[in-house]
Amino acid sequence: MIQVNDLKPGTSFAYENEIFSVLDIMHNKTAMRGMIIKVKVKNLRNGVIKEMTFTGGDKVEAVHLDKKSHQYLYSDGDDLVFMDNETYEQISIPKERLQWEINFLVENQDVEITSYQKEIIGISLPVKVELVVKHTDPGVRGDTATKATKEAVLETGYIVKVPLFINEGEKLIIRTDTGEYDSRA
Repeated sequence: MIQVNDLKPGTSFAYENEIFSVLDIMHNKTAMRGMIIKVKVKNLRNGVIKEMTFTGGDKVEAVHLDKKSHQYLYSDGDDLVFMDNETYEQISIPKERLQWEINFLVENQDVEITSYQKEIIGISLPVKVELVVKHTDPGVRGDTATKATKEAVLETGYIVKVPLFINEGEKLIIRTDTGEYDSRA
């Protein structure tokens, strides 16, 4: 058990049968009453971000999340199959749990899978990934006075806005947190 006064951004804890990660914390102490602690948290099971209020001295259960390197192998219908890089065991995660991450997954890519007591919480992608442009319209010459962009379909099917000079077959670096074009590879 840890006191809520000791929570910091990045700390994980269990409360009311859910697992949360602290995003932000604010302490409010007035002369008339005890300390109020507002904690902005993300539910690690369903991704919902909410604010929780505690009083000074409240305790929550500390949790230890296991992070292990895995390699993405393939999509198997409704599941994505990953292989543990140490034991070579394969695990399947339902696609609906990884709706955002699937846009940036390519075969043989290394990811970090987070789990809590053998329950898979989610995966962590690298900050930037390299993806190939499968389809884009040719750029219009001379339209460079503004930061003109066009849509490009990447090898995963994800559609991203790119500068006009990008062509089919080029490798791009895409940010996994925002889904935006970063640069050419």
